[in-house]
Amino acid sequence: MHELGIVIEIVKQVEEFSLEQKITEIDKLVLQIGELSGIVPHYIEDVYPIAVEKTSLKNTKLEIEILPGIGSCKSCGFTYNLFQNNNICPLCDSKEYEVISGTDFMIKEIYAK
Repeated sequence: MHELGIVIEIVKQVEEFSLEQKITEIDKLVLQIGELSGIVPHYIEDVYPIAVEKTSLKNTKLEIEILPGIGSCKSCGFTYNLFQNNNICPLCDSKEYEVISGTDFMIKEIYAK
């Protein structure tokens, strides 16, 4: 499970940002996680309290937005959710696709009190 290392790195980045911006307390942190990113949102939620326990983010709420894994079929051009369709085009059954979105993982918003 690499999610703990990812969350620890996010905590470092947010703490650096808050110091640079002279923010004393952060209320909420919003992350965006793509369905195709290889990161499991449930694991992020599980390890978050451990990662922030002895940091300035210990009272910060975590919100996760899931970005759909969207692909375009190389055979017929149909755009569909890859994750929900097991990477198979629902129109022509092709397994050839190009990923359009859903591989991202990012800090979307930081809400200060």
